[in-house]
Amino acid sequence: MSDPADHVRGALLASLPRLRAFTRALAGSAPEGDDLQQATCERALERAHQAAAAATLHGWIFRIAYNLHLDRLRAGRRRGEMAEPVDPDTLPGGDAEAEVEATLMLAAVQRAIDRLPEDQRSVLLLVSAGGLSYAAAAEALDLPVGTVMSRLHRGRQALQHLLSRRPAAAMAVAARR
Repeated sequence: MSDPADHVRGALLASLPRLRAFTRALAGSAPEGDDLQQATCERALERAHQAAAAATLHGWIFRIAYNLHLDRLRAGRRRGEMAEPVDPDTLPGGDAEAEVEATLMLAAVQRAIDRLPEDQRSVLLLVSAGGLSYAAAAEALDLPVGTVMSRLHRGRQALQHLLSRRPAAAMAVAARR
């Protein structure tokens, strides 16, 4: 019989790139996302014996990340902390016009994602940034697949609406930050 920790280690290694994208998107910054990813890996390894009850290891791992994120949000609210927005001027890159436009659009998209309700935001990030299937996202959030699909649809519609209302205005606001 094989060690459950070996299975968890293998699943963690396979999901690290998607987990990194997911945790950074959830946290809103690379350093905070990397901390969340580290905490997720530690928790998954500590609780490897619980992985056997999960339908998929990837869904179980992403659920750990999401729950840790919610715990940090709750703890921050109790302490009165607020997450600092990412300043596009501090992002690395050249000064080519295309890079500036891409940076401004990325900032506008991130702000639009941040404005989504948490239930839509989490599903959107799991499926888009995390690359999870609807079924794995449903498992990670402990929701029916149909609920994941409807929240994803509503989240995408809201995101499109936020970005299409005034794209020039959104980019102008991004330039001021």
